[in-house]
Amino acid sequence: MKRIAAFMLLIALSVAMWAPAQAQRTSVEENARQNQRAAKQQAKMLKKANKKQRKAMKKSQKAQRKAMKKANHRSK
Repeated sequence: MKRIAAFMLLIALSVAMWAPAQAQRTSVEENARQNQRAAKQQAKMLKKANKKQRKAMKKSQKAQRKAMKKANHRSK
């Protein structure tokens, strides 16, 4: 009876030791996927911010041109 209990305990311990190794492997793969997703999302946000910045610059330049035109027109 004690031999069977010891054998069952040995099996349980070996399975318990093997399971974290498996979980760690999938965790590393999942971590890599999450890093790729984060990098892709970061690039997307950066692209969006750059587009917004370009749009703001164009709007500012247009306002400056308009103000210059108005100032030149008044001085004549």
